Amino acid sequence: MKQLQIGIIGCGAIGHEHVRRIQELVPEGKVVAATDYFPKAAKELADRYQGIKVYQTGEELIAAPEVEAIIITSSDESHATYVLDGIAHNKFVFCEKPMAQTVDDCKKIMEAEQKAGRCLVQVGFMRRYDRGYMDIKKKIDSGKFGKPLIIHCCHRNVSQASGFTTDYAVTRVAIHEIDISRWLLDDEYESVQILPVHQSSATKGNWLNPQIMLLTTKSGQQIDVEVQTDGAYAYDIQCQVVCENGTVSLPDPAAVIARSDACIQQELMTDWSKRFIEAYDTELKLWTRSVLEGTLTGPTAWDGYMACATGNALIKSRTTGKREKVQTIEKPALYC
Repeated sequence: MKQLQIGIIGCGAIGHEHVRRIQELVPEGKVVAATDYFPKAAKELADRYQGIKVYQTGEELIAAPEVEAIIITSSDESHATYVLDGIAHNKFVFCEKPMAQTVDDCKKIMEAEQKAGRCLVQVGFMRRYDRGYMDIKKKIDSGKFGKPLIIHCCHRNVSQASGFTTDYAVTRVAIHEIDISRWLLDDEYESVQILPVHQSSATKGNWLNPQIMLLTTKSGQQIDVEVQTDGAYAYDIQCQVVCENGTVSLPDPAAVIARSDACIQQELMTDWSKRFIEAYDTELKLWTRSVLEGTLTGPTAWDGYMACATGNALIKSRTTGKREKVQTIEKPALYC
């Protein structure tokens, strides 16, 4: 069996889990190189899994001859540089969201791919690989429920790491709803707005929480997203698509139902990585296989660009208090 030799940049929580997935669940892949801003994190991976070489920098890892493809799970501000370097070396890149922090960097990535003549970048929008969302997509596309009209979304978190900011509610949290809704509807956004709402006393930091985000597609469909970044009762993700002839809703994760003390109880999760663990597994399995076949099948650089452009408009709306147009370029033929 041909094994894809992978290098990983960023060996923290999600990076560590991605290495575990590749090494233990994906027979077609093998992690052979690692690097991290904190060298100890990369060394711990190398000590745990045989055959991983530690590099001092991401640039050295990308240029390494044994590395055939790259996974980027480093800090957000480093993504664009590493993605561009990977394209320059003609290597496939899997980049966790966001692909880049600015629209200009997203454009540079797309221009580099167009110059290379093929898609080399996949963005880590893993919800597209969740069984629930995939079934919603299948039901919408079947036409049985008529045209989709409205999507109601909730994204609720128990807590956030130190350093969290108001903008992160868009760029790190709601970015998933931004991507999955346009994927479900197969449409792009025309305008967006953030609405001021009563703030939660459970927020432990100095940022706005919750926030309500409204998105309108070019076809006129409406998406509302409730984002609660701190103090929620659980990590709870909800999605309901209202169609002409019915509704389609995201199921809750499977859990045991307990009956006791005159109550019915069902546990909810508090950890995002556990909620979508199967989606992450499927995502990396299919990415590895698609790289070996030479054609990526997952979210593209265009998807990363659209998420960034939409996020920018939402953040601007929060400042202006008005609905803002999503400013984008024409979709390049490479992504059509």
